This record gives sequence, C-alpha cells and structure tokens, in this order.
Amino acid sequence: MKNQIIKIATVFVMVLAIVSCKKAKNETEAKAAEEVSEVAGASSYTADASASTIAWKGTAPTKAHNGTISISEGSLALDGGKLTGGNFIIDMNSIVCLDIENEEYNGKLVGHLNSADFFDVQNNAFSAFAITGVDEKDGKTMIKGNLTMKGIKKNIEFPATLSVDGDAVSLTSETFTIDRTEWGIKYNSGKFFEDLKDKLINDNIELSFTVKGTKAAM
Repeated sequence: MKNQIIKIATVFVMVLAIVSCKKAKNETEAKAAEEVSEVAGASSYTADASASTIAWKGTAPTKAHNGTISISEGSLALDGGKLTGGNFIIDMNSIVCLDIENEEYNGKLVGHLNSADFFDVQNNAFSAFAITGVDEKDGKTMIKGNLTMKGIKKNIEFPATLSVDGDAVSLTSETFTIDRTEWGIKYNSGKFFEDLKDKLINDNIELSFTVKGTKAAM
C-alpha cells in the first residue's frame, strides 16, 4: 500500500509539472546575443525608476511564488512615435516576494533567491536588458533584446505595447516565459538533477515589465 501511495504521488507531481509546462505564457527561446546598434535621429526617453518595475513568478509542481524587481535606470528610443531601441538596468538587490505574509518565511525565500543557488546577487548585483530589434508579428509589437543575468547574455523575444502621451512614454510587456537554466540557474532543475520529487522547481520563470519615461531634454 505504501509503495502504491508513493507511485501515485510521483505520477501526480509529474502530471502537474507537464501541465505547468503546457501553460507557459509567450515562452521565449534563448538565443545567442545580438549586436545592439544605435538608431540615428531617434528621440530619447529617460526611464522613471520609481514607476518602472518587473513582475516575476516562479513555480514548483505544487506551489508558486511571485514578486517584483526594480528597474534602477534606463532609456527608450523612439522615432516617429515608434520604438526603435532602449535598455535598462535591473537592481537584483531589490527582489521582493509578494505572496508570503509571514515575515520570517518571506525573508528566507528572498535570501535564497539572492544566494548562489539562484541569482548570486552578491556577485551579480545588476542584470540588464538591451533592445536589439522591434518587429510587427501577428498584429503585435515584438521586442527582441539581450537579457543579461549572472554574467550570461542571451537574446529573447516577447510581445509588448507602447503608448505615447506628449512627452511621456510607457512600454508594457505581456507576460512571457524564460528558461532560467539558460542563465545558469540550475537549482533543483529536473534537467540536471534526478529523483527530486517534491523538491523539483520548474525551469520556467514568468516575467512581465512596465517601463515609464519622459522625453529627455535636448
């Protein structure tokens, strides 16, 4: 009977993991980094750090956590009201968990995310994103750019919406999914460790961001 229960539980965890993978939102394939080129004649908009942020969500087969990371600085380039480039810096020391109310447990999770098991913030205090291309695809604005984490730079693509109101600009991505192991975050990944059972952590991380800025003085 005990063996049957263990088998059933193992199958249940595997099914949940498969379902989780199928539900990945805008899953992006990490590719080789691309060159970032300057766009002549574009207007520059300076990011407002207090109004710009990244939302994250990490999952395991039976649970999930979510939070935010602050964007410390950045800029967007527009030409004729269209996005042509941009980059921003992500302050990894600003990681926050929003779903755990218990202060002690919240602190433990954030501390673990900061550790070498995950983002190794002590040695990699900042991550970065630099736009390498903007295209229209299936009626959506698709942004390609180099995401750098833990010193590893990979090119990704995701849909986003740009809005311009006078000298104010807002760039908001749809939720998209990256595979954390592409940036060397392998802790309790089923790709690299066997027989993890309930300690398994899904490789996919959901991200979305909003960058708000104002037109830079000439």
